[in-house]
Amino acid sequence: CWCYLLWCLFCSACSVVFWFMSCLPPRSIHEKEKFEPTVFRDTIIQGLNEAGGDLDAVAKFLDVTGSRLDYRRYADTLFDILIAGSMLAPGGTRIDDGDKTKVTEHCVFTAEENQTAIRSYAQVFNKLIRRYKYLEKAFEEEIKKLLLFLKAFTESEQTKLAMLTGILLANSILPPQILTSLFSDNIVKEGIAASFAVKLFKAWIAEKDANAVTSALRKASLDKKLLELFPANKQNVEHFSKYFNEAGLKELSDFLRVQQSLGTRKELQKDLQERLSQECPIREIVVYVKEEMKKNDLQEQAVIGLLWACLMNAVEWNKKEELVTEQALKHLKHYAPLLAMFSTQGQSELILLMKIQEYCYDNIHFMKSFSKIVVLFYKADVLSEEAILKWYKDAHAAKGKSVFLEQMKKFVEWLQNAEEESESEREED
Repeated sequence: CWCYLLWCLFCSACSVVFWFMSCLPPRSIHEKEKFEPTVFRDTIIQGLNEAGGDLDAVAKFLDVTGSRLDYRRYADTLFDILIAGSMLAPGGTRIDDGDKTKVTEHCVFTAEENQTAIRSYAQVFNKLIRRYKYLEKAFEEEIKKLLLFLKAFTESEQTKLAMLTGILLANSILPPQILTSLFSDNIVKEGIAASFAVKLFKAWIAEKDANAVTSALRKASLDKKLLELFPANKQNVEHFSKYFNEAGLKELSDFLRVQQSLGTRKELQKDLQERLSQECPIREIVVYVKEEMKKNDLQEQAVIGLLWACLMNAVEWNKKEELVTEQALKHLKHYAPLLAMFSTQGQSELILLMKIQEYCYDNIHFMKSFSKIVVLFYKADVLSEEAILKWYKDAHAAKGKSVFLEQMKKFVEWLQNAEEESESEREED
């Protein structure tokens, strides 16, 4: 009896539940659009097809529709359609390519292949993201994903995506960090990454200028990674320069050379500092520096400044002005032969003179040491008479100019008199 009673109660409860469910209204079309990806897709496709090529109408449709569709949940589907015309499977293939009712002809990939047409689409994305701020991160992820899918797209589609990305980067709608996707092996090995980057940089420069591009790359710490656009056997400055020069991007080629040179000089300075701290023989240091210059195509003018900085950083200087000069002269006299090996050109000597001037100005205890250091280097054949006179006349730096010119006045007069006497002797002979 008890079992029968429980069974009757259970059946009654089920009947009540079924009756209640039947009284609920059916899900509206808006709810379906919001929670079903296929209905979401169909709604977007229909709206784009109805707007046709009118991108103002497209922007308005996306603005209004976002209030009833779940853009947050289906952001990848939304951006797939706006860029590629349909939903994309992993790898970049079109999911609905065989069904024309689920594909739109009004998207970035079917736009005209020119900066003006692609810029118009960029404005659509800009308006959409400004209206729905939460889409910003999803859009970044979408572009990073598409860069990984480049192999699945035609050359024309790659070009349009490159132009779009360049324009969006130029207008700060996308951050430069999205370019890390281009360093993926699967597109680097086939040359797609480098080709895409060239088109992207051209579009970026057309919107802004080369300085804006290089500044953004430097801030994003991508300046030293540009060589990774090429396979390992072609990751060198010469190949990069040739490729980018031929593409009409000499500014980026020159930029990379400068950045690589800076990186090389930092490493060289670090190694020199280590060798000086270990008190390596001067002969060994000279051999090492010359090898590095040859290997990295460094000029003497770049090296002399590094040597000076390393020598002055190698000592803990006395804080008393009357003692630091004696300490500096003793230290520099020992290393004068090292500096002499890399100050064989007039320009190198002038650079060294300006480095000495700047150092003595920036380190107040050395203010009275300047002329004594210059005279020491003159006697040690590090600095020539011509270089010192040239510096005194018009090649000095602005820092401490009046103080250091006054210090050097008597020595310069002596040099000039010696030069005049020498000329007179030659005339008499």
